[in-house]
Amino acid sequence: MTHDQHPLIPIFSALADPTRFAVVSKLLEDGETQAGELHGLADISAPAISRHLKILKEAGVINQRKSGTNRLYSVNPNAVEELSAWTKDMRKFWEAGLDRLDAILPKPKKD
Repeated sequence: MTHDQHPLIPIFSALADPTRFAVVSKLLEDGETQAGELHGLADISAPAISRHLKILKEAGVINQRKSGTNRLYSVNPNAVEELSAWTKDMRKFWEAGLDRLDAILPKPKKD
């Protein structure tokens, strides 16, 4: 698998935008939310928020369901789990590297 095919790239790309990150943060904090309640997150138009929601949905970061005439959005737990697993793997990688570095560096002498 090449780097451009990694399944987390669409998620990270979607979250790189500050408005989309704010939308996801609000959904994580508040739970399922109507689209209309998300329009106040940024000083942008309702159609612009809708475009951000579409990008998040296409990236698999959020879910959308209809309830009557309302569209309700929530964070996709699978996306959160994928991000969490990747973060844990990266932490293990860096901690192991730092442990190896610590093992080969000279220790300071105690007086």
